[in-house]
Amino acid sequence: MNQNQMNAAKEVMTEWLTHPNELGKAPAKIECAGEFDLDDLHYYIFKFKKSLLGKWMIGVCGGYVGDGLGHCGHIYSDLSDYDPASAQKKAKDLVQFVRQYWMQQGQEQMQQPKPGPFLGFVLLSTAEWDVENFKKTLKEEWEIECTDESREDGSLALSFHVDGVAMAMLMEAPIPGGEAEYHAQTNFMKTQEAVEAAKEHVAHIVVSVMQMGGHKEYKKRGELFAKIVSTCLKAPNALGVYTNGTVLLPDYYIPVAEEMKNGGFPMLNLVFVGIGRSEKGVCGYTTGLRCFGHEELEVVDSSQPATDIHMLLLNIVDYIVNSHAVLSPGQTLGYTADQKLPISKSAGVNVEGETLKIEF
Repeated sequence: MNQNQMNAAKEVMTEWLTHPNELGKAPAKIECAGEFDLDDLHYYIFKFKKSLLGKWMIGVCGGYVGDGLGHCGHIYSDLSDYDPASAQKKAKDLVQFVRQYWMQQGQEQMQQPKPGPFLGFVLLSTAEWDVENFKKTLKEEWEIECTDESREDGSLALSFHVDGVAMAMLMEAPIPGGEAEYHAQTNFMKTQEAVEAAKEHVAHIVVSVMQMGGHKEYKKRGELFAKIVSTCLKAPNALGVYTNGTVLLPDYYIPVAEEMKNGGFPMLNLVFVGIGRSEKGVCGYTTGLRCFGHEELEVVDSSQPATDIHMLLLNIVDYIVNSHAVLSPGQTLGYTADQKLPISKSAGVNVEGETLKIEF
């Protein structure tokens, strides 16, 4: 028995039982009562008591890959009696129940995606927008025409109806609260340049594309968003774009968008894969997957190189967006048949809301 892994599973099981929907408090007594393998994942059986004089009940926690301490979310107890003669069979039944539950949750997410709009803020060094040149460039390069031009509260607004409903509006003021400057620090590729661009901006253009339809429509709307933003970034007073919790510079964003002219998809403009460090290791995360109706991803406190984590998340993002694959807690994924990276779901560490955690 891997003592460290068992102790970690015991802590997780105890925390799970403490939830108000379960025991509502830590068990008075909890012991490991066995272990088993199921579908190449390792599990621990626990028996526990709500009170010292109470009956023993059964729970299970797993699955673990090798000697790793990250589980894939198979933690459950129906608070039934513990019977040593049938404990392993009962524990396997509990695991199958959890798997079916998360599979159903994944199917429901796939059937009812709730994507958000594509949204970005093009940062400007002056409160000017050469609209005529913008419309000319957009027409020449992307065959997109502005369908309406108006002024709302003194702000110039353009509307587009090509593969979706889009809007671009000039705001003659910086983004308030130093928000762009703060989030520019997440651009690990060119941190200093991104922060400087954010500090210099005095106005911005809000670009948004509303979401509707299904998977293919999301991709079309993402392309429309990238075309509008990249055209805005070609203006001489454009500094960068604040989107998906970071600031991307023109010399990065525009070449990615240009790949659409050769049949490519501007994934790097629409989903940001960030990298950071914690006291326990390297962390990676995504922002932008929710625009496609999917959960954001995280790798937390990993011992793997940052480049490997970045590439892993990029590959998973590409798989999810292009295949409309739905990942669910309790599943595993990997590059090969032998690699099994557990997936769990919990509150985000570097991203707001709940995220899917990849154990890597």
